[in-house]
Amino acid sequence: MIPVVDGHNDALLRVWRSGRSLRDRDEEGCLDLPRMREGGIVAGFFAIFVPAKDGPPPDPRSLVVETADGYEVPVEPPLPFDRAVRVADELAAIAARDLELVRTVPELERCVAGRPGPGAILHLEGAEPVEPGLGNLDAWVERGLRSIGIVWSRPNAFGHGVPFRFPGTPDTGPGLTPAGRELVRACNERGVMLDLAHLNLAGFREVARLSDRPLVWTHGGVHARCPIPRSLVDEELDAIRDSGGVAGIVFDSVMTHPAGELVDDAPLDQILDHVEYAAGRMGVEHVVLGSDFDGAHPPSALADATRTQAVIDGLRARGWTEEELRALGHGNWLRVLGDTWL
Repeated sequence: MIPVVDGHNDALLRVWRSGRSLRDRDEEGCLDLPRMREGGIVAGFFAIFVPAKDGPPPDPRSLVVETADGYEVPVEPPLPFDRAVRVADELAAIAARDLELVRTVPELERCVAGRPGPGAILHLEGAEPVEPGLGNLDAWVERGLRSIGIVWSRPNAFGHGVPFRFPGTPDTGPGLTPAGRELVRACNERGVMLDLAHLNLAGFREVARLSDRPLVWTHGGVHARCPIPRSLVDEELDAIRDSGGVAGIVFDSVMTHPAGELVDDAPLDQILDHVEYAAGRMGVEHVVLGSDFDGAHPPSALADATRTQAVIDGLRARGWTEEELRALGHGNWLRVLGDTWL
């Protein structure tokens, strides 16, 4: 079994809604600690994501609006700061209660070696809980935050996210705000990883210009295989490679489907094709896995965290070596975080 460091999950949000614990096996979701162990996920980035409203999530199909050549989901308005802080605090409290937080590369190396485990890297998916003046950023770092996604797919004080649309391009809207540029500098100074998933192309280009750390995109697909704004275009793949960074391939039926369709029984090959395109463009040393468990629509072959090794086995069947699989599973993360975290 290849130890896997998973680039993204939304399990904190699921248990916040359900009132359960990540320490217990929960068949209603995709990921918890027992199922991580069974699937060989030794650590993962646990997202603090603040939804617009309390209560159960809406059926994504109910949000889709047909267009002349495809579909789109209307972009959410900016999130009020007071709500962002309140819900983020509640999600962080769940993480502190249920998870063993990983703050350093040696701690992550111990997880890969199987002791202890699984570990959790605390991540903000959308920087809305950070004050625009960054006054509470250090407090978040002291709580164990080691990764920040500048935006989700809605605008905030720091930048602009991409819409959910097919077909589409990430070249939508302006780049970072002045506060966003300061956030990039501040995260570099503190050794906090910046996640560029959901960021538009103009914002991506600005981070690439401003940041002195490897560029990271934790979860998504490649635009050449699925032309949606959430996918990485070749320019972005090349920039990630040139910076020494990594791109995480998502376990999602929509973001990996050639026509952007939600197909519950989508074949595993659909995801493997994205992994291999990214590896062919950038090199194996720049590709990782970012499941988006509990936040995406995985195909049945990857229904939950226990199935994670199916990706490893599928690539092995395509001729990947054990060394390449170890790099994909965890080695690339160890390198990039070693170059990022202080």
